[in-house]
Amino acid sequence: MTETVSAAISGIDDPGVLRRGFTLYPRGVMAVASLIDGEPVGLAVSAFVSVSLEPPLMLICIDAQSRTWPVLRTAGGIGVSVIAEDQAWLGRQLASRRTDRFAGTEFDASESGALLLAGSTARFDCTIESESVAGDHLMVLLRVTAMEGSPEVMPLLWHDSEFRRVHEL
Repeated sequence: MTETVSAAISGIDDPGVLRRGFTLYPRGVMAVASLIDGEPVGLAVSAFVSVSLEPPLMLICIDAQSRTWPVLRTAGGIGVSVIAEDQAWLGRQLASRRTDRFAGTEFDASESGALLLAGSTARFDCTIESESVAGDHLMVLLRVTAMEGSPEVMPLLWHDSEFRRVHEL
């Protein structure tokens, strides 16, 4: 066991090893989207944290090299939807550099312009509270202005660089 831990600790100098280690913690996959000039703009994120109930805040992390975020950050409202396990195809599609990330999707637009994924586990209508640089990512603090959830809809998980399902014990 000591060799495994030692190897893992010494591997942090290799970004590939560290990235692999980070994927070993399962987390949900979010669609982050909005209407900008009448067109849908969005991406997928797996770095999401609930921050505060009062005020209602959440945090997402986005690659600082994203070409989508500079456009998305101009939106009045930003939708954060927890992608359901039967929507894994959308997780891949939103993470790709395809021209049409929204092909075959159904989103509802809120009054703020936030796009909220139909059939998702939870949907949050948000505004940007603040943004700060954290290494090679941006930490975006969002204020939740409205939300709805469907606990019976199981979320999609990202674990060990693959999409996974929730398994009840």
